[in-house]
Amino acid sequence: MKAEGEREEGKFLVLEEVSKSFGGVEALSQVSFDVARNEILGIIGLNGSGKTTAVNIITGFTDPDAGEVWFKGEEITGFAPHRIAGLGIARSFQTVRPFHNLPAYKNLIVPLYSSRIRKFTESGRWGDRDAVAMDLLEEVGFERDSQVPYKPASTLPHGYLRRLELARCLALRPDLMITDELFSGLSSSEVASMVPLIEKLQGRGMTLIMVEHRLRELFRLANRVVVLDRGRKITEGTPAEIVENSTVRETYLGAEL
Repeated sequence: MKAEGEREEGKFLVLEEVSKSFGGVEALSQVSFDVARNEILGIIGLNGSGKTTAVNIITGFTDPDAGEVWFKGEEITGFAPHRIAGLGIARSFQTVRPFHNLPAYKNLIVPLYSSRIRKFTESGRWGDRDAVAMDLLEEVGFERDSQVPYKPASTLPHGYLRRLELARCLALRPDLMITDELFSGLSSSEVASMVPLIEKLQGRGMTLIMVEHRLRELFRLANRVVVLDRGRKITEGTPAEIVENSTVRETYLGAEL
């Protein structure tokens, strides 16, 4: 077992030998990987490979049966989701879950009021929360001068809902952001417009974990990629190394890499 200092050196997030079963079925088996500060780590695998289970364990929505999770040198295994969010980890979900009857910009008030950043709004350093919400929506591609930010979330097209989900994560001012199928259901042009946004976030110093099926775009963005198959990590490496890996190609049965 590594000492705390060894985990912290160059390692922003660490999973060590994490296992999880549901009803006797192994969802994860002794999975280990780490993420460096300001890195984009991709996680890929076929349906049922354990990707979302790994994310749920990192973010506190599921407790592991064995193993440990460390973030910035502190063990966070088994912490509640709100506590993990307070430490600086935000996540998006495969299924977007907005407050449907609220305008898009009002969907950001709850995360803006979180304990992690409340001190900024109350001290006046962030000014009016509605203005901050509009700034965040503009950052993810909403047109500030249009009516879209004021429309109920239930009326927004899917592409805007994905952007709203991203804005809700950014409202927490996270150090690590985890996206779970961020590009799911988006057209090629919508995905193409999202890629520069992710690049900009990394350029500003953010660390990201991206669970994705859209491999072409993920490989453009990721510094490293972890491949899961039936709950086990079969390999990890740079996108170029993953593309050339024969085991990965066999696992994906000819899927486009």
